[in-house]
Amino acid sequence: MANYYNKDLYKILDVNYDATIEEIKLSYRKLVRLYHPDVTGNDLGITKFKEIQEAYEILTNTEKRKKYDVLRGYYKEKIRKEYEQTTKNKYEEYIKKAKKNADKPETFSKSINDALDNLFHSGKQTYKKQDSKQSVNGADINIDLIISCFEALEGTNRKVNILHTQPCPKCEGRTFINGAQCNMCNGTGQISLQKKINVKIPKGVSQGSKVRIKKEGNKGLNGGKDGDLYLIINIEKNPYFEIEGFNILCNLPITPFEAVLGAEIPINVLHQKITVKIPPMTSSGQKLRLSGLGIENKSKTKKGDIIITVLIKLPEKLSEKEKELYSQLKELSKDDIRKDMNDAK
Repeated sequence: MANYYNKDLYKILDVNYDATIEEIKLSYRKLVRLYHPDVTGNDLGITKFKEIQEAYEILTNTEKRKKYDVLRGYYKEKIRKEYEQTTKNKYEEYIKKAKKNADKPETFSKSINDALDNLFHSGKQTYKKQDSKQSVNGADINIDLIISCFEALEGTNRKVNILHTQPCPKCEGRTFINGAQCNMCNGTGQISLQKKINVKIPKGVSQGSKVRIKKEGNKGLNGGKDGDLYLIINIEKNPYFEIEGFNILCNLPITPFEAVLGAEIPINVLHQKITVKIPPMTSSGQKLRLSGLGIENKSKTKKGDIIITVLIKLPEKLSEKEKELYSQLKELSKDDIRKDMNDAK
């Protein structure tokens, strides 16, 4: 939704830019019935339906609609139309009053002149007041950022690309200059600028949390405040490690011979190298706890554990010699490991 200024929301909802809320709601209901995913059943329909929902949310919100109209250049046009209508209504009112004195030519003439003077003066002041530049705060920008579980735990620094949207410096968001479409923004009233910035992700962020970077959103208009940048944190799924409170859960693959004979396996966890001792005859799924090697609490008075889950994994490729040895093991093995299963009733 951060880039809705790029879209013609009125066209999406099939209404004019000066449509009333009731007209917008009526058109919205028609379009929803037409493009609902249950009706279309395809990706194109789903995309269209999302656009309709987005446009409706903006145009039925007074503050958001005003910001949108200013940046798209519709606001001044609306003010102009309101001014024309106000002027027309006041003119008709003055003429009506003047006609009461129609039987007195000198009074009638004076009334008409006074009406026109008052009309011009008040109308000019009204238009001038309404047409004054409105300050509009810039929209916030939301960006999804994927980090590892250890980066979430320890914090990290990242370089991110931001696409800013701001009013066109040539037409100032009006889309037209001297009756012609602005050639800098091609009539959109805005331009897009890409920027790279370094951001700091603090320690302990969680899935779905937001990191706020002040004043790195879209630029404000006419002295309005710049928006903020929000980084939406997505913690990447790791097949080997997971954080649970102050404990680190680790899935450790081992070979069949390591499971049978036992082994000492070095692994890296949180930039520290540790050795996991696998006892002989370890089964797949067996858990080993390494106390005090997990995450330290904020007061640095306690550390969690590393909990190892052993997973016996076969090599992806076996040499002919290895296959031959496995065949020999098969011949030598007399233990029926499925005996209890087959005897179960």
